[in-house]
Amino acid sequence: MTDLKSRSTIITKGFLFLGLGLLASMLLLLEAGSIKVLLLLAVSIWAFCRFYYFAFYVIEHYVDPQYRFAGLWSFFRYLLRR
Repeated sequence: MTDLKSRSTIITKGFLFLGLGLLASMLLLLEAGSIKVLLLLAVSIWAFCRFYYFAFYVIEHYVDPQYRFAGLWSFFRYLLRR
């Protein structure tokens, strides 16, 4: 599999992920729509975003400057090797 290089395809892919997340969130809230579910969903999304930032930016810039992020699988392999 080759790297994705087309700018418009990358942007389209990003917006498709956004749409998928919004659709899944909306369906979840319609299924079990309560303030509790809304708050738990918001906290879950926030926490996963912070973890991704940690794996991507914090490790590379503050913990190990030699590490180069190539996806979450590479991050987990990095953790297992340490």
